[in-house]
Formats: sequence, C-alpha cells, structure tokens
Amino acid sequence: MPTEDERWGARLKQARLAAGLSQKSLGIEAGIDQFVASTRINRYELGVHKPDLLTAQNLAKVLDVSVAFFYAEEDDIAEMIFRYGRAKASVRANVRKLLAELPGPPAL
Repeated sequence: MPTEDERWGARLKQARLAAGLSQKSLGIEAGIDQFVASTRINRYELGVHKPDLLTAQNLAKVLDVSVAFFYAEEDDIAEMIFRYGRAKASVRANVRKLLAELPGPPAL
C-alpha cells in the first residue's frame, strides 16, 4: 500500500501528464527555480518529499486542479474531484443537485 507521500506524488504525476507538461516546465510555471525544478518535481512524484501548502497550491493552479485532489485519502474521491474540476458548468450543476438530494450533516 502506498504511503501518503507516494499517493500524493502519484496524483501530481497523473495531473502533470494530463496537462501535457514536463517535470521541469511544471516546476518553473509553479515558481520553482529553473535549476532545480525538474529534480524537485521528480522527488515529489516519487514520494521522497512533499511540498509545503503554498507550493502545492501553485502546482494545483498550474495544473488546473483543486488542491484537494492531491490530499484526498481515497482514490475514488480524488478521481471525482479531478473530473468535477474538468466538467462543464451544466454537469457541475447536475452533480450538485444530485448530491443535494442525499442526507447531509446537520445545520449548525
């Protein structure tokens, strides 16, 4: 079973490949120094290191995914977050409507 850092890294790689970016270009676009960008992204993807929250937010912005995608504990939830973020507004509205029909937490 993968560690939390390995799972995080696998999701980063999945989103990077979906965006068609190299490790170096992703790192540079996310504000990482060009001389270490490729190495840092590689280390993140391998689960050797995990970025701080600000770096994770920058990576998510470049990749056009919710930062929650990286941190979801369950793969199916991560996949839903990824797909929801890519869906048209009408599809997102239908998903929200469907979910609103399910029981939720009590109001505060």
